[in-house]
Amino acid sequence: MQFRQKAFSKLQSPEELDLPVRFARPQGWLVLLVTVLVMAGAAYWAITGKVSGKLDAPGVLTHSKGSYVLQSPVSGQVVQVLAEEGRMLPPRTPVLKVRTDTGYRAVRTVAPGRMTSMTAKIGSVITPGKDVATVERIERADEPLVAMLYVSGSGGSTVSPGAAVDLTVQSAPTDEYGVLRGKVKAVGRAQTRQQISGFLGDDRLAAQFTKDGQPVPVLVELEKSASTKSGYKWSSEKGPPYRLESLTITDGAIHQPPQRPVDWLLP
Repeated sequence: MQFRQKAFSKLQSPEELDLPVRFARPQGWLVLLVTVLVMAGAAYWAITGKVSGKLDAPGVLTHSKGSYVLQSPVSGQVVQVLAEEGRMLPPRTPVLKVRTDTGYRAVRTVAPGRMTSMTAKIGSVITPGKDVATVERIERADEPLVAMLYVSGSGGSTVSPGAAVDLTVQSAPTDEYGVLRGKVKAVGRAQTRQQISGFLGDDRLAAQFTKDGQPVPVLVELEKSASTKSGYKWSSEKGPPYRLESLTITDGAIHQPPQRPVDWLLP
């Protein structure tokens, strides 16, 4: 109690009222000033600055109409393969000769295109609905390629037609040839594995693109160039000294529109 009384009496005593008030040191004012300037600069940048981003997505080079899987309408044993991989085939072209219980039958193409793979072999037994070949839906061998990217999650909603795209092509090393240039032509709706497989004619790729859920397909039109061997524009001057093949794996970086940092804080 004595200590508390002494402290209270000291507060009431006017004998030290004439002592000078101790203000903050100059170093403290400097720190405060720097902090205020930094905060003001950050606020100005958040309101007036622009930040550009990229959205990464896996994909594949293909043609705009995709491919289809040719299935056998008959049951029997394959005795002859009538078409070679890589050939352009008109519709209703026989590709396999099959011996059935009622005689020899032919398996024919459904639509015109280029045969990219033949899975049926001489001597193999096939049944109705069995996959025997994959045919790319093109009418001319020189039809331009496109890139089909598959954006996972909600990222597809941020992609707009006309956005620039940089494509890293698996068969063309980036450090040597740079990236392939393109622009978004169309953005679709989320697709299932079956839908992607039906378009690409490749269930393995469909499984790869849907491993994280149903992605949004983004069609990218490649920029053409008359000065490159591939016929398309690259970040390097010439690009690779060879033509690109369909169903080549690629990774796309889609340029996003610039945003103000303050927009990230707004609902």
